[in-house]
Amino acid sequence: MTGLVWLNGTLLPAASAGIGVADRGFLLGDGLFETLRWRDGVVVRLDAHLGRLFQGATVLGLPLPPPAVLAAALADTAVANDLKDGSLRLTVSAGPGARGLPRPAAPVPTLLVTAAPPGPPLPPARVVTATVTRRNEHSPLSGVKCLNYLDQILARNEASARGADDAVLLNTAGQVACATAATLFAVVDGALVTPPLPSGALPGTRRAAVLAALGGRSGPWRRPICRARRRCSSPPASWCGRWWRWMAAWWVTAGPAPRPPPPCGSPNAFCK
Repeated sequence: MTGLVWLNGTLLPAASAGIGVADRGFLLGDGLFETLRWRDGVVVRLDAHLGRLFQGATVLGLPLPPPAVLAAALADTAVANDLKDGSLRLTVSAGPGARGLPRPAAPVPTLLVTAAPPGPPLPPARVVTATVTRRNEHSPLSGVKCLNYLDQILARNEASARGADDAVLLNTAGQVACATAATLFAVVDGALVTPPLPSGALPGTRRAAVLAALGGRSGPWRRPICRARRRCSSPPASWCGRWWRWMAAWWVTAGPAPRPPPPCGSPNAFCK
């Protein structure tokens, strides 16, 4: 990582920034993060991202500075890196603590903001269903963007081993929940659908914006629907991920992976 980062109120070179060896985010994954798009001098959907961050902090019992402080940290980091269009990541850990699981009586969170330019456009993805893990829809962490992404890493590793680009995670009931790092959408019977939040889907800010703008529904979405749709001439699923991108997905349920289809239309206006 290069450029400048914002660490606990100070802008400094990324190469000289350091997290303490007793930090609970590093040792235990005790913390939260948000990845936000910076465009034309503003953070896209800032209030929605901060709202989700504060909801997650309530679930985890983490104190946070006022939203204005976090908003200023994001803007300062973008400006310091001369970022025109790209991403900002805000990471909040529970801060330093003693060995073991209990937190200090008054935790002092570690706050970090980093910036990155946009990556290249991504082609349609070939997707498999993860078998090595499931999304736990019963856990309060399913609605929190926490630092522990090991389930997603296991699923992505499985996808790579099977020659796919990504994996879809099912919940414990066998329902579709999400991709490893994105919200999943499909058009079923002419309606835009996405896994409902009780299925274990993360409450994505873009998900809410798309559904509000298009009036999409989010009824129960099970694997048989997606398996049947694989035989259609258009991609059966799409998702928004990595700050704002809308990607076509080609679901591979069995046999060799087919050739990716051409890009499909999508409500890009609501992903910006």
